[in-house]
Amino acid sequence: MKLAILSRSPKCYSTRRLKEAAQNRGHTAKVLDTMRFSIDLAKGDPDLYFRSKRLSHYDAVIPRIGASITYFGTAVVRQFEQMDVFTTCSSGGIANSRDKLRSMQMLSRHQIGIPQTVFVRDKTDVLPAIDRVGGTPIVIKLLEGTQGVGVILAESVKTAEAIIQTLQSTRQNVLVQKFVSESRGRDVRAFVVGDRVVAAMRRVAQGDEFRSNVHRGGRTEPVVLDETYCETAVRAAQIMGLRVAGVDLLETNSGPQVLEVNSSPGLEGIEGCTQLDIAGSIVDYLAAQVDFSEIDIRQRLTVSRGYGVTEIHVPAASDFVGKSIDESGLPEQDINVLTLYRGTTVIPNPRLKRVLEPGDRLLCFGKLESMRGMIPDKTRKRRRPKLKQLSTEVPSTQSS
Repeated sequence: MKLAILSRSPKCYSTRRLKEAAQNRGHTAKVLDTMRFSIDLAKGDPDLYFRSKRLSHYDAVIPRIGASITYFGTAVVRQFEQMDVFTTCSSGGIANSRDKLRSMQMLSRHQIGIPQTVFVRDKTDVLPAIDRVGGTPIVIKLLEGTQGVGVILAESVKTAEAIIQTLQSTRQNVLVQKFVSESRGRDVRAFVVGDRVVAAMRRVAQGDEFRSNVHRGGRTEPVVLDETYCETAVRAAQIMGLRVAGVDLLETNSGPQVLEVNSSPGLEGIEGCTQLDIAGSIVDYLAAQVDFSEIDIRQRLTVSRGYGVTEIHVPAASDFVGKSIDESGLPEQDINVLTLYRGTTVIPNPRLKRVLEPGDRLLCFGKLESMRGMIPDKTRKRRRPKLKQLSTEVPSTQSS
């Protein structure tokens, strides 16, 4: 396998370890400066040049795209995707994870734990937003902060309001997030490769510091995660579009909550803590998957005239309930079920004998004309009522 590692820092620990792991396994690995590429576009012939020379063939790419070069870096990764080169992180996945608001928006659609979060722009919305996340203390985050920079704990409403308005006055976009008290100064970094967690460590803040980042002085300890935490980490990475990711989790009374998904997680801290060859796990995964290039399903499947991809819901009153996929008549109408979603369970390529249940969602590819008739008119989603907090004060009675 010929492997390209996109990195501007060939001497940094993560880059060196990835190259070393590849070479130890008999592969060819080269570190290529992301900013030295040129993207060439022509009819039916996407191409890349590196240092003004046409790039030779590579079997796979590991992008290590820093925050400061996100736009151009994702463009280079996207070009590799158009050239059918396997990448550990899709260009869309890198962009998704780099924006805290976008990543939280994507995760919120799924049955996956996240801290309650609000994004506001108008200063009159600040106090209601604080109230909606449960009041102070709250965590205030800059959308594009990294390594704990731009994360502030506000203990009082006045302090929170002042911080948010100050940041907004400098044209900074901020998130208001519920502070999970039981996880104060502690989180878990789960390292996802493919469809499994290959290593995990707990990070614990020191002293009065509430941020547990290693760059903030936090100490680390290896941890073995249970199935719930592993499944949450893997699903979060997949939702973002990342095959290799560092997923930061809060350990809460209600289960795991995803804080952030990192598309370029560092290896030094977690390899030193766990003594595991994580770089080797990444390379082994690449070697096993290299023939399966990234395919944008919307880009590839919807170019066929009259065919497309959509999601068919199975409500309780549907005629599909209690019938198998075969008995539903979908195959006869040239509709193929690619994936079945049942609650939090994902069933890829379900068998035709699989019996459908109320609430199932079917990701289908087939004739658009046939599928349109199966999709009901959109109805307004019922919103859960907000419960008002009852006062615990006993009203005073006037003595006679």
